[in-house]
Amino acid sequence: MNEAEEFVEDIKSDPNFARLEKDIEAVKNDISHLSQQISDAVNALTQIANSQTRRGMRRARVQANALMSDASDRAGAVAGAAQDAASSVGDSIAEVVEERPLATVAIAMGIGFLIGVTWRR
Repeated sequence: MNEAEEFVEDIKSDPNFARLEKDIEAVKNDISHLSQQISDAVNALTQIANSQTRRGMRRARVQANALMSDASDRAGAVAGAAQDAASSVGDSIAEVVEERPLATVAIAMGIGFLIGVTWRR
């Protein structure tokens, strides 16, 4: 045996070396255990984040649907009001035509004359 091999044998036979090996093995086990705990914590946090994201998406979808429904209701109300106004104007014009047919014909002829004059130029 050469000196290096003897030196290694001396170190291995030292009781402190055996204790050091045990300590290193214990540290390795602790690191492995901590790694597993970190992995479990990350997985738990991922599940929580996914759950909260899904919950937020559901809330956003409900709010968007409510806004769309409200906008649709308002648009329907505006359309109904416009329809009522158009009907009211139509009724008013019909009443004026029935009450004053000659004046209505004269106004229509005047408007027609103005449009004709405008188009000639």
